[in-house]
Amino acid sequence: MPSSQAKPLVSVIVIVYNDADRLPRAVASVLRQSLRGVEALIVDDCSTDDSFSVAQRLAAEYPGQVRALRLPENSGGCGGPRNLGMTEVRGEYVMFLDSDDELDDHACRNLYEAGERTGAELVSGLSVRRFVGNRNGKTDRWYPWIYSRTRTLDSVSELPDLLVWDTLSTNKAYRRSFLTRTGLQFPLGILYEDLLFSAQAYLAAERITLIPNRVYYWDQWPQAKDKGGASLSNRRHEIRNFTDRLEIHRRIDAMLADRDMAELKYRKDLKFLKHDLVLHLRDLPFLPEDFRQEFAGHARGYLAGLDPEAVAESPFIQRICAYLLTRDDWENLLPAIDTLLNRDKLSSPLVERDGRIFWCGEHLDDPEGRRVLEVTAHGYHSKALGQLFLRNQLTRYAVGPGGVELAGRVVNPLGRIAADAKISAKLEFTARRKTIKSKFAFPVREVRHDADGIVWSATADLTKALRPLGVLDDVWDVRCVFTVNGERTTTRLTVGDLDLAAPPTPAVRPRLTRLTGDRMEPHRSVRGHLAFELAAEGGLARRGTDLIERAVRGEAGPVANTAMDRARRTLRGALRLKRQLNNGDTKLKVYHQLLHRLPVVKGQVVFESHQGKQYSDNPRAIYEELLRRGAPMKAVWSYAGSAAGFPSGATLVKRWSWQYLRALAQAEFWVDNQGFPYRLRKRPETTYIQTWHGSALKKMGFDLASLKRQTPEQQALYLAGLNRFDHFVVRSEHDVRTLAPAYRIGEDRLLRAGYPRNDVLRDEGAAKDRQLAGELGIDLTKPVVLYAPTFRADASGRVRTFELPFDVEEFVERFGDRMTLLVRCHYLNRVVLPPSVAGKVIDVSDIQEVTPLYLMADALITDYSSLMFDYALLDRPMLFFAYDWEEYADDLRGTYFDLLGEAPGPVLRDAGELYEALGDLDLVGKEYTEARQRFVAEYGEYDRGDAAARIADLMFGAADGTEQEAGR
Repeated sequence: MPSSQAKPLVSVIVIVYNDADRLPRAVASVLRQSLRGVEALIVDDCSTDDSFSVAQRLAAEYPGQVRALRLPENSGGCGGPRNLGMTEVRGEYVMFLDSDDELDDHACRNLYEAGERTGAELVSGLSVRRFVGNRNGKTDRWYPWIYSRTRTLDSVSELPDLLVWDTLSTNKAYRRSFLTRTGLQFPLGILYEDLLFSAQAYLAAERITLIPNRVYYWDQWPQAKDKGGASLSNRRHEIRNFTDRLEIHRRIDAMLADRDMAELKYRKDLKFLKHDLVLHLRDLPFLPEDFRQEFAGHARGYLAGLDPEAVAESPFIQRICAYLLTRDDWENLLPAIDTLLNRDKLSSPLVERDGRIFWCGEHLDDPEGRRVLEVTAHGYHSKALGQLFLRNQLTRYAVGPGGVELAGRVVNPLGRIAADAKISAKLEFTARRKTIKSKFAFPVREVRHDADGIVWSATADLTKALRPLGVLDDVWDVRCVFTVNGERTTTRLTVGDLDLAAPPTPAVRPRLTRLTGDRMEPHRSVRGHLAFELAAEGGLARRGTDLIERAVRGEAGPVANTAMDRARRTLRGALRLKRQLNNGDTKLKVYHQLLHRLPVVKGQVVFESHQGKQYSDNPRAIYEELLRRGAPMKAVWSYAGSAAGFPSGATLVKRWSWQYLRALAQAEFWVDNQGFPYRLRKRPETTYIQTWHGSALKKMGFDLASLKRQTPEQQALYLAGLNRFDHFVVRSEHDVRTLAPAYRIGEDRLLRAGYPRNDVLRDEGAAKDRQLAGELGIDLTKPVVLYAPTFRADASGRVRTFELPFDVEEFVERFGDRMTLLVRCHYLNRVVLPPSVAGKVIDVSDIQEVTPLYLMADALITDYSSLMFDYALLDRPMLFFAYDWEEYADDLRGTYFDLLGEAPGPVLRDAGELYEALGDLDLVGKEYTEARQRFVAEYGEYDRGDAAARIADLMFGAADGTEQEAGR
């Protein structure tokens, strides 16, 4: 280090207030910087502990490297000591460090060198939050997308996210000449000074450089370490916390207005709604009424000045909460805040008006309220009960002679749970740690309707029936599971402002003895739900848990040799082994090195459709043909998610489970329509029949530009997955010309059999499924039209959100009395229909097998979906709604042929043309008869009605015992 007279390259201002214990740690991170020429300037904010004495000692120990200053009186925030430090620094660059945080060892070097290389006045790097004391070493990178690469900006307007999201002052190095030129100072006497200082610095800097290196460790300590409790900025029960935040935002707004930076104002307002306001709203249910009223008064004025576009773009629940707050509607706002905390939760009973769904019935006379409160598009009304996460408000908590007494009220949206429904319920206590599978259930004694909700009550005797292990499962979550007419839905218990502290905590008997705890203490989780934590109340339990904590920290003590400690270490080892066994890399090694050595099971066939998402398509047709003929098959079906709907006569295995891997390793046949996991090699004794799932209009495989851009290693892995196919099913020579080369399939592997799923479409006697029609409420006396679009993706291949390209309510107005419209989205998309079209437009997207829908439909509307090749076999009218053809064909994936020239039906470019064609389907059918016949001859020549039989013959021999060739 140079002498005390040498000018340092970087000065780090370390501020401290009543933090004597951790100050040396922070200063040490400055002293060990890899850049030579760094000074630490400690500024004490008039601490009442030994902080300044520690600072003076450090300055004496490291003369020339550490200096110590002190304010004459406490400033009440971070701005005062930082401003004093800026008047005393000597370095070319200035940084800030809080006494409870640390710098990365190379922070100063990386920031300094980037500034010198680019001439930047402000250099910023990645900040990482470390959760001190977390047993898993939890960390969180602070907005890492901003620091994904090195870049230099001439204005912050080039990257608005920088000003909007990265509001820290501590992960940056500022040229001292820049601070002097601009006269930048932290505001005094106000919280959130970092937000204003950072915004001023970003807007004033003529060049900004960002680097991807970690520079600052922002340590989150347990609150107990701060003798004063939560930090000033986290004391959201104090109204000043909110009013100061608003004042800082107003000052930033004024700066942006002076510079005419409307785009930055829009981005900042959007962030205010998505983040800043949420931080305060989530605490409102637990604060007193007078605080809420004062809070709302301050919020109304600021919310009125937000950019309307930002309000419109914010998530729906933020918009709803902001609107209800400005209307002082606490009855609806407080439940909405529960959804704000738990995005999937439905916390309102909802109302229906004019065929639309609204969050609540109030404010619908206000045009703005009607617009903000409409939630039709979120599909609550169309979801199955089991898909809804319903709000369950806890209304009673007590500890009685029989155990913990609980009662609650569940919302009943739109009366979904009918008054005559058969309802039962149970409480489930589940260990929060996922590696612990323990679960204890208690019956709910009463469940009944109450206005627009369901009320319930139960008693859970935790002392007798809840037996935690101890140590490893200290936190337990509570759920209430309802069964309504056989359908299950799971709820969490929202605590709200219910007092959990008054009753005595229930006693408990851990299996690792009461040395690990003796009471279950209730608390409200961070998302507002009831949970219990194993606590130590008695002297024996307190001593035991203290010894355990010492052992976990590695401190010597008599507990190290006890049987309890050995049990704890054994359990930890078992859980660690379980995690390792379920690790993906471990599974791959065991699959290839061990499971591949097991004998092949004669006749075992593993079926999979759309990566386990469905029991459908060509694999289903082959499976059912093999069943029909009584083939010597041991059938295994793969499923992803739920096994509901898969055949009970087969062995069902979850995709990527150990059972799945073993079944694949020992199978004689693999049959699927998309692709078994690419990293799983196929043994030579196994025959892989790839049935695929559709002919190609869109370019596929190696014809895609996105695949061509991949690295050689990525392409090789992809090709290795394709090379596993022993047979690739095609339905026409078009497939041979397109799919085969796109997937590098040689002639010797092509199976010209046609698609098994289409066999029934060649059966002239195939009838409409009247049972399915009845279940869906379809009137078969009127024409049925099926609308089946494909998915849309962006240039990177990511699936885009799907929106209907025509107004279904206008469709109903025009055709509702004349025909029924079925809407079937691609399985990667979903659609929400308003209640106003119920019975006339029906969503059939959840029906996995599409063939019954083909048979039911008198006409098809599609765009670019491969369904066109199947439906053409029925020789019925087809309409092609190609409203975005140019974008789809030219800008995204490209196509193998010109649909506009070859379509076996009219190509329609807007809703008006679509409605005109629907007005005379008979005429459309007659005009395109020859076109449909040419289309089938070109794209379905091998769909002859015997595909499933030919593939079954290939697998197990012909039904009469002879061998048949399944090729051309």
